[in-house]
Amino acid sequence: MATPSNGYSLDYNASKIGKLFHASKAFVRGVMGPVGSGKSVMCCMEIFNKAITATPCKDGIRRSRWLIVRNTTPQLETTTIKTWLAWFPEHVFGKMNLKPPINHKISFNDVELEVIFLALDRPEDVKKLLSLECTGIWFNEAREILKEIIDAGTMRVGRYPSKKDKPDDVPAEQFPSWYGVIMDTNPPDDTHWWYKCAEEDEWTRNEFGVLVPKEQFPENMRWEFWKQPSGLSPEAENIENLPRGYYERIASGKDKEWINVYVHGHYGFIQDGQPVYVHEWNDNLHVKENIPLNPYLPVYIGLDFGLTPCAVFGQRDKRLSWNVLKELITDDMSVRQFAKLLKATILEFCPKNDVYIFGDPSGAFRKDSDADTSFQILRSEGLIARPAPTNNIVPRLESVREPLKRLVDGKPAFNLDKSCNVLRKGFNGGYKYKIVSYSGEARLAMEPDKNQYSHPHDALQYMMMGGGEYKVVRGQNSKPLRTYTMKNNWKVF
Repeated sequence: MATPSNGYSLDYNASKIGKLFHASKAFVRGVMGPVGSGKSVMCCMEIFNKAITATPCKDGIRRSRWLIVRNTTPQLETTTIKTWLAWFPEHVFGKMNLKPPINHKISFNDVELEVIFLALDRPEDVKKLLSLECTGIWFNEAREILKEIIDAGTMRVGRYPSKKDKPDDVPAEQFPSWYGVIMDTNPPDDTHWWYKCAEEDEWTRNEFGVLVPKEQFPENMRWEFWKQPSGLSPEAENIENLPRGYYERIASGKDKEWINVYVHGHYGFIQDGQPVYVHEWNDNLHVKENIPLNPYLPVYIGLDFGLTPCAVFGQRDKRLSWNVLKELITDDMSVRQFAKLLKATILEFCPKNDVYIFGDPSGAFRKDSDADTSFQILRSEGLIARPAPTNNIVPRLESVREPLKRLVDGKPAFNLDKSCNVLRKGFNGGYKYKIVSYSGEARLAMEPDKNQYSHPHDALQYMMMGGGEYKVVRGQNSKPLRTYTMKNNWKVF
């Protein structure tokens, strides 16, 4: 690689996966592997390589601007920036500007590279991401970043340098020479968006909107993913840069799931931050297998809307005991599509029960592209729902905590069917308070993190409040809120 003419040399030898990663021209590229496998360095080198091989502007300068994104300020400062400066030290490549937004401007020979570092733990930081124009973005530890942020980032790349800087003799499609998104991560669990994109999506749409196999899609429009081998395998990567016996030592004293994720680099669930129901939830106590639907009790349904609408089905008896029976999870679905799916699910799952539906109160105001609110769309499908009593997070959480703590005749007053996999993972740590930075100090966030587990848990809270727990929390009687009831002879067609 070309470097400043002061004798400094980048001593980097790409691994097997690294060579494939660097050779790819895919629009979005992701690499997943065990801790210590060199993923972050791989991405740092990719940024530098793209900078020195960029098509020159009309004045002969190879310009590029990159964003490096991490989910919190402490992690950005203690890991991401330290890795960057270890390879591109200030005494060689110039001083880093530590005033927000933190940036490092590198200029040598015919190269001008600007790197901007962003954390996403404040709303203003997300707004910056959605307003900056850049060549590429590196999402560091992508499992901690929402898919909606990744998708929004793909709209900000390819915007720098400007087309007005293109030399006359360079075709438009070759300027900039490449742009896109790169990502690295330790393994998430198998309900994460990364797993879906990397392991499940076999088809994608071409420029005409037609579904085609991934391998037939143009390379510069693909999303491509690589998995590094286990740290204990003969093919383990970056071993030469780690202490001898590194993986054997870090595996000592750890549980099987931790080793599976951080040593072997396999998909798995690791708890971080603080679970929302850390003091109330007991997986052995609250999870039951094959809880039957009671044909004589009404079914309560809680709904969360947005880009990932979901529903939770439950029943409550007169002794205030709850059985949470079913979850309906979607991804990237309109409310109109979801309403049809929900209607079909009700007819299949509980066709003879009375049904009470409660949803996110904001659904009464936010309108879709057809200028209808979520509740109006539900009504158009014959689904009569009403807003939950409040969107205040405190009574919402207490409406779940109270039955989690209750015992009725020595048995738990909250039972979750084992089939509710996403809700269960949320209870076991996926639904959490994440660690954020307040005035430079790491603390737990004031509200639960918005992630793939928060949506069904929001729906659960709306269901519990509508089913009477809101009144329990407020010290009133426990009767369900007055609502429209769908009798067992209701017609939706």
